[in-house]
Amino acid sequence: WPSLGLDVMSVNGLFSPLFVAGFYYKTFKWPAAFWHGLYEPLIRRAAGLGRAADADDPDEYDKAHAHCDVLVIGGGPAGLMAALQAARAGARVIIADEGPRLGGRLLEERVAIAGAPATAWVDETLGELGAMAEVRIMPRTSVFGRYDGGTFGAVERIADHLAEPPRWQARQRLWRIYARQAVLATGAGERLIVFAGNDLPGVMLASAARSYVNRYAVRPGSRAVLFGANDDLYRTADDLARAGVAIAAIVDAREGVGRSSPHAPVLAGHVVARAIGGRRLRAVEVKDPKDALAYERIPCDLLCVSGGWSPLIQLATHLGERPTYDESRTCFLMAEAPKGLAIAGSAAAVASTADCLASGVRAARAALEALDMKAGEKAAESAIPEVEEGPLGWASHCLVVKSERGKAFVDLQNDVTDKDLALAVAEGYGASEHAKRYTTLGMATDQGKNASLNAAAIIAEASGRTIAEVGLTTARPPATPVSIGALAGGEVGRHMRPTRRTPMYDWHAAHGATFVEAGLWVRPQYYTREGETDWLESAVREARATRASVGLSDVTTLGKIEIHGPDAAEFLNRLYINGWKKLPVGKARYGVMLREDGFVFDDGTTARLGPEHYVMTTTTVNAGAVMAHMEYCQQVLWPTLDVQFVSVTEQWAQMAIAGPRAREVLKGLVGGLDLSNEAFPFMAAREIDFLGHIPARLFRISFSGELAYELAVPADYGLLAWERIMEAGAPFGITPYGLEALSILRIEKGHPAGPELDGRTTARDLGLHRMMSRQKDYIGRRLAERPALLDPERPRLVGLKTIDPAARLRAGSHLIVPGDDWRAENDEGWISSVAYSPMLERWIGLGFLKGGARRHGEVLTALELLAGDGRDNEIAVEVTNPVFFDPKGERLHA
Repeated sequence: WPSLGLDVMSVNGLFSPLFVAGFYYKTFKWPAAFWHGLYEPLIRRAAGLGRAADADDPDEYDKAHAHCDVLVIGGGPAGLMAALQAARAGARVIIADEGPRLGGRLLEERVAIAGAPATAWVDETLGELGAMAEVRIMPRTSVFGRYDGGTFGAVERIADHLAEPPRWQARQRLWRIYARQAVLATGAGERLIVFAGNDLPGVMLASAARSYVNRYAVRPGSRAVLFGANDDLYRTADDLARAGVAIAAIVDAREGVGRSSPHAPVLAGHVVARAIGGRRLRAVEVKDPKDALAYERIPCDLLCVSGGWSPLIQLATHLGERPTYDESRTCFLMAEAPKGLAIAGSAAAVASTADCLASGVRAARAALEALDMKAGEKAAESAIPEVEEGPLGWASHCLVVKSERGKAFVDLQNDVTDKDLALAVAEGYGASEHAKRYTTLGMATDQGKNASLNAAAIIAEASGRTIAEVGLTTARPPATPVSIGALAGGEVGRHMRPTRRTPMYDWHAAHGATFVEAGLWVRPQYYTREGETDWLESAVREARATRASVGLSDVTTLGKIEIHGPDAAEFLNRLYINGWKKLPVGKARYGVMLREDGFVFDDGTTARLGPEHYVMTTTTVNAGAVMAHMEYCQQVLWPTLDVQFVSVTEQWAQMAIAGPRAREVLKGLVGGLDLSNEAFPFMAAREIDFLGHIPARLFRISFSGELAYELAVPADYGLLAWERIMEAGAPFGITPYGLEALSILRIEKGHPAGPELDGRTTARDLGLHRMMSRQKDYIGRRLAERPALLDPERPRLVGLKTIDPAARLRAGSHLIVPGDDWRAENDEGWISSVAYSPMLERWIGLGFLKGGARRHGEVLTALELLAGDGRDNEIAVEVTNPVFFDPKGERLHA
């Protein structure tokens, strides 16, 4: 800070002997009040940690699912060969690789396959795989987690590489892949060596230098020193020299290696003790470990380091498996592959390209055998092609070079040094998991892949143990960084709760409907006709027309649950407050559910269509909650009951035909079914053929208080059924009505709905105490009998109508005795629902009042606190029976 050219913060380097592991924990403890305001902001700024974004993510994300027989993770030589073998056997194959192009190290090494450059073999293989219908090739896709049941998580980076991605295109897609078998061909990662100055610009891995010159045609330096303890050094020397890079020396830590190079002298048995430079590398100091005082300085601007290779096997350990240390190859391996996961190529410590290709074939055949799929007659076509490549290296026993001059970094991302780890051991944090947390080793984006083995070697030496005894820290998903946006996918904003539309949505929209959200659904609120300027005008017209003749309402959004089984009646008996065992086939019944605390949970009708077949309806917004409640009851409370159920809300379109002419409208549409009051009385339910060929269900139930039917047809026939009913009702002036008119109709009849079932009311509060059976037990029965809930002064459901026909009630108003001051202690109750009643020609409402029914006829003041100017709106109301219209139900039973 403030810049690389003028780094004022570099002064901290002078105090580095003080800033050791655990420094912050020990130093910034007092005074405690300074931590959040002073210490933490300074430390975070010094560490380069920023502030979490407070703006919306401008990018789009997506989620997807995929199924396959064989998932191949990694597109190097082993992965490509495994995918080819499995695909030729007829398996459904997905091959995923995090690079933009599959091929792995074959794209970055000078390797010949079948007499041609390896890239030609890669292109030929991808061409064959791409032509197979059962193969999905997924570049730029990182498989980050392995989970139970053969499930894998992956992130596909769709637009990260585009400077200006299209507005419609997702940036990333989260995949959930279900694989019957998987092949892990993630390869291996080259290790750095721990020595002083190993973080200078110009110090890089030997394989990275080869990638620069072979894949990107970029010279990473002009004069290079190579340092390591394996044959990869000589391959790197060949490639760099071929690209015009001068090789100053090859420092091979192995003694008696017997290797030479035409490009530079080989210093066998020597090590690089220190890299020298500031903003870039200028030279290295080389020494003979047997002569601590003999140093040789070699000028260079590039140091290529190879500390051996570590198989990338993190995915193989995500379900609790532990790797073991292989001393001969100086790496951790899976001694036994996990079930359902074959390990191939460098991930299994296979070094040569030819061996990787053979390993891929073996892994694919193992997966096919587990699937009972034979390799087939084409197996011979997967014969391993001839491979020509340079010298190979794998093991490297040179992991750490001790030096007293300069910092030797183990974890380059979190600046953890060898001395930090030695201090952690000295202070009692010698376990690998403890050292990780004490020093932050391996807690950056690489999750320890680059530093874990070097760290284990340092901890082992400092604690007098072996690397195998120290072990690695536990690898957990995600194995690679995953953006939170990808995890959330498109489930943000309105997409978090997907909008559901009924099959008749387009008809509603074309006929002037204004929609309102009801749970996850959009429902018609009212239909505007020409000349109507106010929603209330439209809703009142619809309600009046329904009472006068016939109306049609879309009630598809009601929750619908099919219930089957010998114990279905007993199950319902325990859910509802009223009895269900004697309900005849062909009848429906209104029921109320309580929560365990005795308060009303939901209400609706349930019809018995067969001896062991019931269909339940729930309120729109509670459909999911009721289903979850039933599943809990079945699985936890009563697992011995033989009952099954499933939500069919989206499978059936449902519509209510209500009004005095409803029977006349329907009689020509239901295949000659007798709809008379005697043959099909109130609460009848029957499976019928609508229009003579559509399987349907007809219920004589009513939320409006009118002669009414509800017709349910398969969702695909919903629009057809609606249009046929509108055609049949045209001579009677049939009127579609929305949620506002439905609210008017139900309030006129005193039917409680969502505003009354708000989680604070009991069945007694709603006047449904006669339904509460004393002959059986049910959920909530005991707690519904608590003394406070039986208190006669508890607010109960009442009707309210204005004394002045022109006065307008508002829901949420509170009730007080006329003349009382507006104080909380004078509150007598509240209004839950209001409507303008065309039948009473005034505003009416439902509410809850202390004392309930005994106060019918009393005049109270409805008080509303208006927003804005703070004025109080006082309206005189009369307390009445909640049933304002047709109290004897004569129209209902007509």
